[in-house]
Amino acid sequence: MSRHATLLVLLSACGCGPVDQRAATAPESSQTATEGKRPTEQEKIEALIKTVEGLPDAVFVRNGSDYDAKTAGKFLRGKWDKTPDVKTATDFIDKVASVSSTTGKPYTIRFKDGKEVKSGEYLRAQLEKMEKPEGVTARPL
Repeated sequence: MSRHATLLVLLSACGCGPVDQRAATAPESSQTATEGKRPTEQEKIEALIKTVEGLPDAVFVRNGSDYDAKTAGKFLRGKWDKTPDVKTATDFIDKVASVSSTTGKPYTIRFKDGKEVKSGEYLRAQLEKMEKPEGVTARPL
């Protein structure tokens, strides 16, 4: 299974992002290939970025400026590429996706309803959903 297809299956399975029709209609053998397989840390990081990119009508706030979800995902991926000591999804959240490395200001996500949450808190909750065993409910934000 391709890296992209694996991520799509992971995203749809954990409820972390929009379901892609290609993943939903993938052959049974592709879907069962990921059952029982724990995602790698890189796959978890990619899934977190895809989660941000897929937030409908959300605004990513960085250093006082607003960015759409796609731009935020591109930014996070670029910052991740420049941060070689990120080994785990938790490292990614802590070192890349939570605060500005230049100003120290936290990144936030503002949803359509006006609710604003620190991106680190949001991404930790998403990671918890990814890592939780089936049938266990994650704590709400």
